Amino acid sequence: MRRSESYRHYTYERLAPCEGRKSNSSRVRVRIAAWLCSYPSLTWRARTEMAIWIGKPLPRAFYARDARIVASQLLNKLFECRDGRAGRIVEVEAYCGDLDAAAHTYRGKTARNAAMFGPPGHLYVYFTYGMHWCCNAVCGSGEGWAVLIRALQPVAGLDAMRALRGTRDLDLCRGPARLAQAFGITGNEDGEDLVRGPGRLRITDDGREPPAAAQISARIGISKAKDFPWRWSVPDNQYVSGPRGVLRNVSLHS
Repeated sequence: MRRSESYRHYTYERLAPCEGRKSNSSRVRVRIAAWLCSYPSLTWRARTEMAIWIGKPLPRAFYARDARIVASQLLNKLFECRDGRAGRIVEVEAYCGDLDAAAHTYRGKTARNAAMFGPPGHLYVYFTYGMHWCCNAVCGSGEGWAVLIRALQPVAGLDAMRALRGTRDLDLCRGPARLAQAFGITGNEDGEDLVRGPGRLRITDDGREPPAAAQISARIGISKAKDFPWRWSVPDNQYVSGPRGVLRNVSLHS
């Protein structure tokens, strides 16, 4: 498949979730996509730099709050890549600096965790078990807080994810290491700005609200502070990773 043909497929797949809303923004996206496809000589790099995000990137102020608040509000937002890959956030965990023995920042700032002490709205990416990358959205105002993106429901760019993951669609992004692999995330993205930076990743809002009653449970895969109820997930979503045990359902709008 030639790149121009691949791009036409990419454009259609990216626009599909938006068209049902019949909004002005979706019609604008269609017009832009049609314009791009009418110029097959346009370089692939130029096309990529003109990326059309499905949603609107979240502002800095969204992240500049307690990680536990940000975590619950990140549910149903979109994690997007400039090349067209996108997934809806269905599971997250909060990590809270010196309040949290499971946080990488519990004992202070190091070269490895420096991004967590930086401005909110940046990525903190770390390597674990000698083989996996995981990504977090930095929160607060320099306290070493972040939200681990644990699972996504893929919504666009699935072919690119399949090429990297080589597994069934259900498992493309069902877990923090899996989603990092599906999006090609490595240590090169550590510190990337999710709000205004030149990087390829964004967390965006396409208008879907967080679930009215999110599932809350203890975090998984950690050995310290295991009882803190700082894991949030979308109820009854098959893309949520790990145990489905729920401590309680909590309304996010009460």
